[in-house]
Amino acid sequence: MALKQRGSLRIWFDPEMEWVAAPSGRRGRPALFSDAAIQTCLMLKALFGLPLRQTTGLVASLLSLAKLDWPVPDYSTLCRRQKDLTVMIPYHPSTGALHLLIDSTGIKTMGEGEWSCRKHGASRPRQWCKLHLGIDAETLEVRAIEVTGSRVGDGPMLPKLLAQIPPEEPIETVTADGAYDTRACHAAIAARQATAVIPTRRNGRPWKETTPGAQARNDILRTSRRFGRAIWRNWSGYHRRSLIEAKMRCMKLLGERLSARTPDRQTAELQIRAALLNRFTALGTPETRRVA
Repeated sequence: MALKQRGSLRIWFDPEMEWVAAPSGRRGRPALFSDAAIQTCLMLKALFGLPLRQTTGLVASLLSLAKLDWPVPDYSTLCRRQKDLTVMIPYHPSTGALHLLIDSTGIKTMGEGEWSCRKHGASRPRQWCKLHLGIDAETLEVRAIEVTGSRVGDGPMLPKLLAQIPPEEPIETVTADGAYDTRACHAAIAARQATAVIPTRRNGRPWKETTPGAQARNDILRTSRRFGRAIWRNWSGYHRRSLIEAKMRCMKLLGERLSARTPDRQTAELQIRAALLNRFTALGTPETRRVA
């Protein structure tokens, strides 16, 4: 039933929603539309893969069907407001301590498709941005997101992802791949009093530091050497990392490339995708049952 609701075209606009922006009290021309209105329009744009002008037409028709006499932002307003938009990503808190899964992937921002490059070669430079995600292993909702250039490594972004989790929310485990086996990552995880589920590198050696993060990392190294990496993965629950791999695939199903051309707008576009996926996840997730 939940998967059917994801494909439903019934869209409700809450009459109590603050569609028109409240007075800011600052000098200059005030904004006509609230951030919630702009985010709603951009979410519809991302969901149906529409250009900005077609998005305004879709929103106008939906407001007409809902019998709401609200104004519709034009395409230039959506483009301008997307640059400084504060995207609200809804989520449901876990029933217990948070089990955070972290990974990163690349999203194309400019350039030709893979088939054209394979057949004819790249005729112009291609560019990617890097998406860093942290999801809840229980609810499968996005809890932390960062967007950087393609040259930024995975490890340096883990402390920033952890910083997006409220300090009062307990974190049980942080699961990531071997690219996050760094001193900064283990120190950030230990600072949140969480358990790191990060495999050590193949040529990893014990760290000489006596910090909590280094001691936890050395415990993983000793366990992997004594019992084997496969046994450590089964014992630690490292296999749950496949859940964030599936979430990355869902992000790319909304589009293999970004339509925005500036870094600020690209960040907002990916945050809107994360908010959209959380709304889908809130409707329900598939239930897998073993058939004898």
